Amino acid sequence: MRVLVTGGAGFIGSHFVRTLLTRGYPGLTVSDVTVLDKLTYAGNRANLAGLDVRFVTGDVADVARVEQVLAGHDAVVHFAAESHVDRSIRESAVVTRTNVLGTQVLLDAAYRHQVTRFLHVSTDEVYGSIAVGSWDERSPVDPRSPYSASKAGSDLLALAYHRTHDLPVLVTRCSNNYGPYQHPEKLIPRFVTNLLDGLPVPLYGDGGNVREWLHVDDHCAGVAAVLAGGRPGEVYHVGGGTELTNRELTGLLLAACDAGWDRVEAVPDRKGHDRRYALDSTKIGTELGWRPRVDFTAGLAETVRWYRDNRTWWEPLR
Repeated sequence: MRVLVTGGAGFIGSHFVRTLLTRGYPGLTVSDVTVLDKLTYAGNRANLAGLDVRFVTGDVADVARVEQVLAGHDAVVHFAAESHVDRSIRESAVVTRTNVLGTQVLLDAAYRHQVTRFLHVSTDEVYGSIAVGSWDERSPVDPRSPYSASKAGSDLLALAYHRTHDLPVLVTRCSNNYGPYQHPEKLIPRFVTNLLDGLPVPLYGDGGNVREWLHVDDHCAGVAAVLAGGRPGEVYHVGGGTELTNRELTGLLLAACDAGWDRVEAVPDRKGHDRRYALDSTKIGTELGWRPRVDFTAGLAETVRWYRDNRTWWEPLR
């Protein structure tokens, strides 16, 4: 299988590529991998250092570039996205162009070149907020931010290409990821790097917003399972199962960095801040045998150690 990975120099995409090329997914046999990445602030060539991968710098919304790069590939794994909510509130046009138009451009090219699998990677944020229980794959989307609205739009476009053109599209929706190589604009690496540098950490509102946490290794294993055996036209949830309020997570990070609550700075809540996300991942477990394997306590400790030991990677990004 010849695979094109968009956004493959980013946090999640690069982890998928590294594991794919080291034969970490027994259900997938690949002959070569191409990474297409625009190398915005969140894309980093260093994330792919030492890997035997064809790298192409380019924008997923660039029709000519995508047409040139996608030709000859059997499958597309589409990670590329503008994914930061605060940034989407400030720069919604940029987010919409990449997430919606970029996905449409890729889908068009995939249809023309008759790819055998098109996996679109999405997020639990498309569902909005849920007070109790959890969403399954039949739950309606109800996005509340420009970011989540753009992802919901791209999901629906991808599924529409399956229904209209019989393009073999698969969609995954995951919970919050954490792990090494995550850009320090995101909550866990931002808090850890701030604490390591003796800086305060910002806590939105009352800190009661609840998120479900998933190690990047488990997420990518879920993506690989869906790519290998998922049913075209279907959505699969890849949820971590560990629910924490932001305040609870802050406490864990403070303890891991030997810091006290005096380092926490209360800041006004984010506009339209969703209160709680929760995914039901029964479907991917029943159909494909996937389940999260990284214990959250161990995974968080390993992540903090990675940032402590790899200042040369994250300091330039700050």
